Amino acid sequence: MIVYGKNVISQLENDPAAVEELYVSSTLKDRKFRQEAEKLNVPVLEVPRSRLDKLTNGAAHNGVAARVRDIPTYSLEELLKRQKNDKGFYVALDGIQDPHNLGAILRTADCAGADGVIITRHHSASLTPAAVKASTGAAYTVPVAQVTNLSQALKTLKDNGFWIAGTDMKDARDYREGMYEEPTVLVIGSEGKGISPLVKKQCDYMVTLPMHGSVTSLNASVAAAILMYEVEARRRIS
Repeated sequence: MIVYGKNVISQLENDPAAVEELYVSSTLKDRKFRQEAEKLNVPVLEVPRSRLDKLTNGAAHNGVAARVRDIPTYSLEELLKRQKNDKGFYVALDGIQDPHNLGAILRTADCAGADGVIITRHHSASLTPAAVKASTGAAYTVPVAQVTNLSQALKTLKDNGFWIAGTDMKDARDYREGMYEEPTVLVIGSEGKGISPLVKKQCDYMVTLPMHGSVTSLNASVAAAILMYEVEARRRIS
């Protein structure tokens, strides 16, 4: 996998062993990337900017990119074993397809202290370079479980004592009325369709964010951020 821009520094700082090669534009004046890589004995290749454009599919790479091993994902069982305490907190994404939304959710999950994020194997964004870049390093710090059947995964979590809180406008309580002191999984629906019917059946209750203007919904990553910090605040106060 190719990472680029500021993510290269995050990769070098968090998991230097995963970096196979560093590519630096021959016109780049900032030497911090070279110096950090040389200090860690990472091979550095000076290349034309056109080579970087090709490696990153024309993305905004800021003159630097790195070839790294893919970020590992976990099974649900492995994710639960990494839990920090007996009041776990996870975010499950039901069909989120925009890699920038996935990256932003990972970033907030890191900041709000979530134990991990659960994504589906099919029909959803994965840990692509775009998602990694949007996470600003959180893709390396927040464990991600990839499951085939989210409904079944939520059932397993319920069997392990978790309360499943879905997000919806219909038959939902105000988001500040959630039972977030308990082991919790927040389920965030897809950008267009929301939570699927099968996944909704596994939710113990639904929460909604009040909408006072003419817009009837928030971006998925924005809604997820508000909800994650509500969980963080409730647990900190209690």
